[in-house]
Amino acid sequence: MTEEPAFTLGIEEEYLLVDAESGQLTDAPDALMAACKAELHDQVSPEFLRCQIEVGTPVAADITEARAHLGRLRSTIARQAREFGLAPISAACHPQADWRDQDHTDKERYNRLSQEMRGMARRMLICGMHVHVGIEDRAQRIDLMNQFKYFLPHLLALSASSPFWQGDDTGLASYRTTVFSGYPRTGLPPDILDWNAFERATAVLEDLGIIRDSSEIWWDLRPSARFPTLETRVCDACPRLSDTITLAALIQSTLRMLWRLSQRNMRWRQYDNFLIGENRWRALRHGLGQGLIDFGGGDIKSHAQIAEEWLALIAEDADHLGSQPSVARLRDINAQGNSADRQRAVFAAATSAGASRDEAHRAVVMHLIREFSEGLD
Repeated sequence: MTEEPAFTLGIEEEYLLVDAESGQLTDAPDALMAACKAELHDQVSPEFLRCQIEVGTPVAADITEARAHLGRLRSTIARQAREFGLAPISAACHPQADWRDQDHTDKERYNRLSQEMRGMARRMLICGMHVHVGIEDRAQRIDLMNQFKYFLPHLLALSASSPFWQGDDTGLASYRTTVFSGYPRTGLPPDILDWNAFERATAVLEDLGIIRDSSEIWWDLRPSARFPTLETRVCDACPRLSDTITLAALIQSTLRMLWRLSQRNMRWRQYDNFLIGENRWRALRHGLGQGLIDFGGGDIKSHAQIAEEWLALIAEDADHLGSQPSVARLRDINAQGNSADRQRAVFAAATSAGASRDEAHRAVVMHLIREFSEGLD
């Protein structure tokens, strides 16, 4: 038996700032960033675009502590934004804003990305949510990454919050995923033999000056460049705190389940990226609407079926980690729909009531503002 990893948690979220009355995107005033920094220090930072703010929790021992940290971060950002007539929303795309109207933050890293990525960088009006799980052993980190990527489409379907782009319904649940795919070194991680193989591959690009370090590898799942963690990056930003916490708890419990299998000389079957990619497409296209392929069973299962099987798989681990109430909310997400479903319902209700397209988009933003504050003290 090997020593159990800590399975600590860290959560990063990216928010968009909007005018609290009109719902239109607005740049973060320097005074707002200064006020947030004064309270939150290095737990808040500007993002690539000036209309974005990123937060990151301290390391949390369990999901209860992670929720407390993230709730405090959300509450502080919302309170400080109100002083400037603004409000944060945690959605992967603004339903109406035009990326051509946005400016990137004047920061060395972002200036370099803008120069290198050119037009692709300008279109990055998107927000995601990242979950770090502490796994100290490097070899174990790579082994679990290879197995865990099977679950990435499931997480994407649950988190999808970007049905609209520049005022149009894209027909997708996660348009953010398609925008980000224009960047290099994105998408599903390849199967990697071991930690040394990962370092050798990364060193090729570093030695050529193509990347500075592995933080510029933007896979859906990666070993963190800064921390001894496995970082899940596939999720759209979640409007509701409770959904973010459910996804984080699912990620943590599933990784522990995979580690537990290894202690019994067992492992999750690895499938080719060609097959997992098909589920990834189904998730970004349909969200929770069409189910995912069960490769072992050779059929397509509804997300309700998947939820029950998933919860059974990780029951022992959620009990051990104290996250059973959080993972059980998976059923609620399936029953209520993801954010993409809710945004479309708000838009449809507004237009049915006679609202113009602009008014209906504003109704969606007001809905996202309200969801941001749900469950906050």
